Amino acid sequence: MTARVAIIGAGPSGMAQLRAFESARTAGRPVPEVVCFEKQADWGGQWNYSWRTGTDEYGEPVHSSMYRNLWSNGPKEALEFADYTFDEHFGRPISSYPPRVVLWDYINGRVEKAGVRKYMRFSTVVRWVQYDAATELFTVTVEDLKTGQTESSDFTHVIVGSGHFSFPNVPDFPGIETFPGALCHAHDFRGAEALAGKDVLLIGASYSAEDIGVQAHKMGARSVTFSYRTAPMGFDWPEGLEEQPMVARFDGSVAHFVNGESRRFDAVILCTGYLHHYPFLPSDLALDSPNCLYPAGLYRGVVSEQNDRLFYLGAQDQWFTFNMFDAQAWFVRDVVLGDLELPDAPAQRADMDSWLARAAAADTKADQIRFQADYIRDLIELTDYPMFDLDRVVEHFLGWVQDKYADILTYRDVAYPSVLTGTMATVHHTPWLHELDDSLERYLSTPGADEREARPLHVASDSR
Repeated sequence: MTARVAIIGAGPSGMAQLRAFESARTAGRPVPEVVCFEKQADWGGQWNYSWRTGTDEYGEPVHSSMYRNLWSNGPKEALEFADYTFDEHFGRPISSYPPRVVLWDYINGRVEKAGVRKYMRFSTVVRWVQYDAATELFTVTVEDLKTGQTESSDFTHVIVGSGHFSFPNVPDFPGIETFPGALCHAHDFRGAEALAGKDVLLIGASYSAEDIGVQAHKMGARSVTFSYRTAPMGFDWPEGLEEQPMVARFDGSVAHFVNGESRRFDAVILCTGYLHHYPFLPSDLALDSPNCLYPAGLYRGVVSEQNDRLFYLGAQDQWFTFNMFDAQAWFVRDVVLGDLELPDAPAQRADMDSWLARAAAADTKADQIRFQADYIRDLIELTDYPMFDLDRVVEHFLGWVQDKYADILTYRDVAYPSVLTGTMATVHHTPWLHELDDSLERYLSTPGADEREARPLHVASDSR
């Protein structure tokens, strides 16, 4: 059978894969038929906001964990596409920490310019993928959610780009069933406005807890408490925000912590992470991994050890995002096209073990950031994806970490230069803490002085 490629999911990973194949096509390289299945009505994955929670209009689990008023929690200069800059898209400098709608506009602009929408099957959910070792083909069964029609077709390669931040990990706590207030997982959180004047408990100590907590504070929560399992985040929290160790039990509205402290809460949000979950794959093909820097069963972080025609994009814990997905997608493309030959199974295993040992030794945030930069560099050196200054991006990440510890409420007001163009980001006309309108129109506008909050200019220094 002539090569035929199925891409599952059209979030930033799937979009990167489409862009990779189209880049080869426009360069005159022979490219196989590509079909991308996306169960949402449009691409963008997590960045495609939906007000729905639980199930969508077709009864499917809602994919997006996005909430209103989310702004980037890392500098955009660390995720910029090497082949499509923010300067090219917006035609002007913008701030380093844009809101969701601005980043969606950016990633959408690249794939619209590439003209890859013709490869999409929207509102189409993949129900099952079965591999036949005799024919070396995957049979992919999908359902058109609009018509209810199910169909199956064969593919030589399958690329899983559905991500791993959609199926919530929901632990149990003694007595939590007695809690009478608002209770949800971060996956179903859609906005902090209703938390104004409330005492809020966030169970978790990673990005979701951090960001939802400061969002709740911004929207007027009376108090915010973070409950951590192993170690506190340790920021210099402003008045009204605090950290406590793990919850031991609930007694109605009161949460009792393992240190003997207790607090009364109006709302509880479980920021307890997500699970690798691939309901469309049999167990012998589905990746089984915790959220980590280097999943144990993926050669070069993307090729399934179980089947070297099955690939996963963005399956690791992420410091880098969009440009890492690009590096992975270009590598996968060249494997599919036969331009990169995979080594035999023992050699793949040895390579994975080497990377796993390095990942295990990456104890600090700085180590983890540098590890992922080296991983991306390793992939890019094998393809024609434009190399960019990864060491400079590492500097940006390290500066970002320092900015957060300096002031968790103002780090989004810092400006960084583009690694690709050198353009210095602007400082947004309104400090993040006071900006309540995250629309594209407001973001790109130039409001009058009476609409802005005066504050000093924050510019990142390369000397940090």
